[in-house]
Amino acid sequence: MIYMILFVLHDPDKLTDLLDSWDQAGVSGITILPSTGMGKLKGEDILREDMPLIPSLEDILQTPEKSNRTLFTLVEGEEMIDQVIQATEAVIGNLDEPNTGILAVIPVSKTYGLRPKNGQNSHG
Repeated sequence: MIYMILFVLHDPDKLTDLLDSWDQAGVSGITILPSTGMGKLKGEDILREDMPLIPSLEDILQTPEKSNRTLFTLVEGEEMIDQVIQATEAVIGNLDEPNTGILAVIPVSKTYGLRPKNGQNSHG
């Protein structure tokens, strides 16, 4: 069975270590997207009035990072799920703690364009 592991990483500074850890766990491909949750935007001005129309690099670097990183990958078997969760918690810490991230595992019934090791498509 193929599963999608979806992980929202709250601390983008841990991204490189997390990618290394997933690679060592046997994950063969990871897609990474910048993302922002409603909780990070709540109570903050999305459009800052003190930010210049054309900000300099210094202006941008002084703005705290609000983006999460959302990672997703496809793995085969529940053993791989357990390995990825262990690899994630080795870098992030206990996922039940606040501000670590959110991990979900979703069964995938069909895939297209995915090339398993034997070179054949897996349509279900």
